[in-house]
Amino acid sequence: MNPPAQTTGERLIEQLMQQLDPASDRYKILASARQFKASWVDLGEKLLLVRKHGIHQEWGYDDFDSYCQREIRIRKPTAEKLTQAYRYLEEEEPQLLARRDELRPLPDFRSIDLLRQAREDENFSGDDYDGLRRAIVDEERSHPTVLKRFRDMLAERGAGPTPLERCRQALSAARRLAASIDEVDSLPVDCREQADNLVNELQSEVERLQVESVEPVE
Repeated sequence: MNPPAQTTGERLIEQLMQQLDPASDRYKILASARQFKASWVDLGEKLLLVRKHGIHQEWGYDDFDSYCQREIRIRKPTAEKLTQAYRYLEEEEPQLLARRDELRPLPDFRSIDLLRQAREDENFSGDDYDGLRRAIVDEERSHPTVLKRFRDMLAERGAGPTPLERCRQALSAARRLAASIDEVDSLPVDCREQADNLVNELQSEVERLQVESVEPVE
């Protein structure tokens, strides 16, 4: 059987790896990105260190997002989810992180993010959290299954809008505000720029919160 064809992103990563020292941190991060689905914990850990210490600047990237998009070939929302999921495991589930080599396949990082949300949401009891954790870790449920269970729990408890829904509402309001400001000629230009910046920030946050989609290495 022939191996699956490489994507454009995978080919670019391979080409860059051929130019680097296999012992270098840069090479190791690219290797983790190449095995993204199987080793997201490794990639999340490395990306967290890159952002924390600004290592991407040594490699010619002014900001972390550009580094992720242009070299690792993942979008900003994915990088955010990866680093948040890893940080959550590190802070709240160190025993799970210690079993990283045993858990193959690893729990989906989006499911880990739902676990993080359940821990932080006062509408979820300790039993709710334990049940969700069991579905993710012990029963190895798929992310769509875990997501449905998470939403059902929210609905049963009469919880308010999710962070994603609230952010979408804010984005709609910001867009209406920006459109209204454009019609007021007497306002200074920087008012319009601030409104546009707000729309862009909210749009980025909406993308970050969209746990339903997977952004594969392209």
